[in-house]
Amino acid sequence: MGHGHGHSHRAGDEDDFEVARTPRLVLLTALALIGVLTLAGLALLWPDGDAADDLQGSVGFAAEGVTFPEAVVRDVEPVCATGADPATQSCGRIRALVDEGASAGTQVLVAVPPQISDSGLEPGDRIELVRQPQEGEGQFGYFGTERSGPLWILTIVFVVVVLGIARLRGLMALLGLGFASVVVLGFVVPALLTGEAGIPVALVAATAIMYVVLYTTHGFSIRTSTALAGTLAGLAITALVGWWAVRSTHLSGIADEGGGFLTTFASDINFQGLLIAAVIIAGLGVLNDVTITQSSAVWELRAASPSMSRTEIFTSAMRIGRDHIASTIYTIVFAYAGTALTLLLVLQLYDRPMADLIGTEEIAEEIVRSLTSSIGLVLAVPITTFIAALTVPGARGASVRPAPRT
Repeated sequence: MGHGHGHSHRAGDEDDFEVARTPRLVLLTALALIGVLTLAGLALLWPDGDAADDLQGSVGFAAEGVTFPEAVVRDVEPVCATGADPATQSCGRIRALVDEGASAGTQVLVAVPPQISDSGLEPGDRIELVRQPQEGEGQFGYFGTERSGPLWILTIVFVVVVLGIARLRGLMALLGLGFASVVVLGFVVPALLTGEAGIPVALVAATAIMYVVLYTTHGFSIRTSTALAGTLAGLAITALVGWWAVRSTHLSGIADEGGGFLTTFASDINFQGLLIAAVIIAGLGVLNDVTITQSSAVWELRAASPSMSRTEIFTSAMRIGRDHIASTIYTIVFAYAGTALTLLLVLQLYDRPMADLIGTEEIAEEIVRSLTSSIGLVLAVPITTFIAALTVPGARGASVRPAPRT
């Protein structure tokens, strides 16, 4: 949900100089009002618990009596050659031993797609079967590969690395990530499922997440409050541009099988609002990154040079911001390109120029996501820098120097 650079606050701690009362009061008052509005929004948009409970688990995953026992792989046959028949040749199947449920101890031989045979499964690995009820032991088929072990290992390694390198800051970041997950799963998902408007739900959730994440990770300070103000401005811009982009391009928000499934079983969802909500939430991480960087840059510049004017500080911090903008735009665009890589490969197979396919729902969605997030990100940089330059203590000591060239 967010990532930052762990910016040090030691060189320019607010204890080193006093923040003027007026800008501090204006900033904190504005954030307090937004915080109150966020709490009111949570209360107003909180999903109907009964309606959410009715939807949760309302769609049957399989027919009555179907079970999904796990089994231990005993042997993986090679992929069948073109034209080969698995019934007469030893190919395209997995031999496994069911080790749970009513069929525990049963040896099974199930056909699998070629990509499963080539995925690296070996004897001792675990797979999940689907058992169709019928007389006798029932009929088994391949359902999926059991991956929880490696995923848990990867998660533990991630936590250890974060705590080992970032220490307390890393712990705070992990707690913030946990809080963000609770907000998304406990508020955003049920609210959208029960038909609440996507944009206000996403804005309220994103604002609540940023209040907790920024303050727990970076501490309660004017510096952090400045970053929060810039982040909220970036969220508002992203929501506004996203609303215009989705409406003007007439995107439906239904670009895959998942969207079609939801139209059948959760018809109250506004899919255009869902698309904008996804863009808002997806941009939280990079917004957090650039705003805390710009806020820290301004405070560090003031600590390093107390005689610099606010204009000088703004100009110097923006030079840092421009470099950061370039790298984070790459992050956004490449992230979306990576998720759409399979789609790009499919489009290459069609006998139409890529330019003619840009307007398709799938491609247009990715373009809108990338450009909308990037616009909000870029504009958040000067906004945060401007707020920080107004908030940071004024020049003192030696006469100020002319602003450096950009």
